[in-house]
Amino acid sequence: MNSFVSSAPSAAANMCVLFIFLLLSHSVYCNNFSSINLPDAHLPFYFASFPSISEKCASDPECPYTSALHADKCWGYEYSCDESKRYSAPRCPGDHKGWVKSKSDQINTFYTQADFGFVKQQLREMKLLCEPLFADDSSLECSEHLRFCRGRNLMVNFTDLRNREEPIRYKMDVLKKGQIGGYCDFKQKELEAQADHISPLQSWGPEMRYFTRLTRRPIVEGDCDVIIEKPTFIMKIDATVNMYHHFCDFFNLYASLHLNSTQWDAFSTDVHILVWETYTYRSAFQDAWAAFTDHPIWDLKTFRGETVCFKNVVFPLLPRMIFGLYYNTPIIYGCENSGLFHAFSEHILHRLRIPFYHRTNKKIRITLLSRDTKYRRILNEDELIEAIAKNDDYEVQKVVYNRKMGFKEQLELTRNSDVFIGIHGAGLTHLMFLPDWAAVFELYNCEDSNCYLDLARLRGVKYVTWQKINKLTSVEDGSHDGGAHAKFANYSFDVEEFVRLVAIAAKHVQNHPQFKELVKDIDDDLINDRKHDEL
Repeated sequence: MNSFVSSAPSAAANMCVLFIFLLLSHSVYCNNFSSINLPDAHLPFYFASFPSISEKCASDPECPYTSALHADKCWGYEYSCDESKRYSAPRCPGDHKGWVKSKSDQINTFYTQADFGFVKQQLREMKLLCEPLFADDSSLECSEHLRFCRGRNLMVNFTDLRNREEPIRYKMDVLKKGQIGGYCDFKQKELEAQADHISPLQSWGPEMRYFTRLTRRPIVEGDCDVIIEKPTFIMKIDATVNMYHHFCDFFNLYASLHLNSTQWDAFSTDVHILVWETYTYRSAFQDAWAAFTDHPIWDLKTFRGETVCFKNVVFPLLPRMIFGLYYNTPIIYGCENSGLFHAFSEHILHRLRIPFYHRTNKKIRITLLSRDTKYRRILNEDELIEAIAKNDDYEVQKVVYNRKMGFKEQLELTRNSDVFIGIHGAGLTHLMFLPDWAAVFELYNCEDSNCYLDLARLRGVKYVTWQKINKLTSVEDGSHDGGAHAKFANYSFDVEEFVRLVAIAAKHVQNHPQFKELVKDIDDDLINDRKHDEL
């Protein structure tokens, strides 16, 4: 039986031991550049973060990324990152008065709330709660309120699940005292002080409050039924049937990749995902996992009745954190365009290989999202589509995003839309994957005015919504006593007002510098000649 060293070394010695520990536990070196697999625009930031990989690429004639090397760039969460070198800068055209003292304060507040500054804040908060003294010891470090944690050589005991009959989802009693722990100098009081957000999807407090200092190294001493060698992300996920809520999971996982990016393989897909529930994972959006892992999704049934040791484990940011991202995000007035949201969009589209169509004309591509649900249907949508289709500057299509259409096909249609129209509903979450110049037209917000307005601000796309309530008609089915909430009705819209609002969205697209650059080489005369020949 190993006994833990009672006399702790100095703080400087502790940090040296931890540094050596991290190096030894991640000794694999990059020999396969294709495994980096990031969007072209992200590569300069990646290589600037890992100079040793940049040098290796520069000296390797087969490295395909030489054009991305030696850029003086940074994501925005690095301690030495100058504002001028960040991935992007927020736009704050709205007035700062009444909110903060200056325009600079307004920009910095948005950056900290909703951009890579949020990642930087979590990094600043990180505390070492389980400190290793030797390379085979365990470690655990977490941000404040236990919103994000990562560990090495940790043990999780799932033996009690063998006798647990009820299904597990959003439960806070999966573990009990002693069923999660590590061999380390455990700072129990510091952990307990951070376990103050005890709610299933707000923090890892419900699990970490049971963390225990083990009396010996679980992996070395053979105390594990299963040893997981690959990095593993343990996730507590939101509603998988709803795109808005489920993409809170994917977005926070992406942010956690940056938060955990201490090694060159930070964005590797050779990792495992363990979902913290016993339900077998199913979702219409399950294709999105391919952006993060090459392996099947695990759940708690995978290890029911076993003691599992993780050599490298991450407990990511959660979907319903207090003041989290993007559900519950407090956004200061007047700002938009989060680089973190933009990078997430590009990461998903790149990893899922969603194509962007070559433009053959300068027409505005308009997509109207039709609902096949009981409520919030657009009763006169064919009339609305017919009205805007008369405009020769538009290409108009109607789509239904449901289980009959694969999620990647949905993303392909979205990515190639300039104006995306739909009534309030989770399908509008697709706005995150629109081009930078695009506009989203929430036909009616159904008295939930901030949800998709804020998401559009975060993504940095133009937002338009219905303003003149007297020009829409609500149709209820009579099943709600005292009248239905706006979300439980169907609607018809004034055609002329609809055309006017679409024109506002289209004008934004036409005037956007990136759209102008996209279509500048398209010859209108040649297009007209082709039309004439076809006739």
